[in-house]
Amino acid sequence: MDQLFEQFNKLLKGTNVEFVRYVHQKINWKSRMIGLTGPRGVGKTTLILQHIKQYHNTSDTLYVTAEGFYFAHNRLVDLAENFVKEGGKHLFIDEIHKYPDWSKELKLIYDYHPDLSIVFTGSSILDIKKGASDLSRRAVMYSMQGLSFREYLKLFHRISTETYSLENILDHKVDIPDLLHPLPLFSQYLKTGYYPFAIEEDVDIRLNQVINQTLETDIPLFAGLNAATGRKLKNLLAIIAKSVPFKPNFTKIADILSVSRNNVADYCLYIEEAGMIAQLRNETEGIRGLGKVSKIYLDNTNLIHSLARENANKGNERETFFLNQTRVFFDVVASPTVDFQINDHFFEIGGKNKSQKQVHDIKNAFVVKDNIEFGYRNTIPLWQFGLMY
Repeated sequence: MDQLFEQFNKLLKGTNVEFVRYVHQKINWKSRMIGLTGPRGVGKTTLILQHIKQYHNTSDTLYVTAEGFYFAHNRLVDLAENFVKEGGKHLFIDEIHKYPDWSKELKLIYDYHPDLSIVFTGSSILDIKKGASDLSRRAVMYSMQGLSFREYLKLFHRISTETYSLENILDHKVDIPDLLHPLPLFSQYLKTGYYPFAIEEDVDIRLNQVINQTLETDIPLFAGLNAATGRKLKNLLAIIAKSVPFKPNFTKIADILSVSRNNVADYCLYIEEAGMIAQLRNETEGIRGLGKVSKIYLDNTNLIHSLARENANKGNERETFFLNQTRVFFDVVASPTVDFQINDHFFEIGGKNKSQKQVHDIKNAFVVKDNIEFGYRNTIPLWQFGLMY
């Protein structure tokens, strides 16, 4: 255990707390067991180390990663028992999905040690969701996604701004004195600003590693798929990346990938849960999220530029950004008349020359335009939807 504390303190010493992600203030840190999920690369490890550095005493706190060599020969329940005997009160476990039967052992730890608080993270959202059902009466689950445009401005350019609600944005209440011309920075964000690691070098290499690990390791491991199927998942993602946006024809895709039609639907669900794509569904009988898939987007615009490159479609990029940023707070569904519906609001997305034709006769309808700095009446700048979190 001494070695675990030594590794933990080294990590903590190198942790910067100047910029902290949006989800930190949403978590009830007083809960006895907290689970934090999110795709690879969005900053979960940094967030929990920042929390420890700001709010905990290292004498009764321990951070470990479940993919470390220690757990090749040691059990999590035994670590927790020894930690509590030495006065431990706060146990943070990173990459929990790398540990076999993790949910069963976390239940035992929770029940055996009532004075111990546990925080765990997982990048394999599929596996975490399955395990979280076993912990439904114990763990409080939170999800985390990549940087908003607001967070990007703070982390990359030291430009601070408050968050704005959807109603604030629609009422033209956005005011950022330190950001006179947002469009050049917004363009950079769409290409490389979603993942916090982009502030370092070799962002293309790291993003490709995230994509490959997700499709070739995380999903096949969860679903019991072989390496050949992992390659088919990459082919499917490439098809989606080059579409405008992608309207699923599962039969056609099945022919291209040489798999059954039912497998394609399963593959899309796996890739969606792993944070690589977003499936836009129709609203069915008032129950959001259960409708038929209308369109499939890549999860965020950085993936578009990484996978499609010169074939990246501007219209696809705009819609992907809007869906990615607004889904944090709302159930976003497809509309038969415009691009998106959020509650009783309707949104048509386009460039600066987009007309009012499609929304002319629709109540509570808005035209969201790219390449404009300011809005007017029912016309809203696209970039402002990146200020919501």
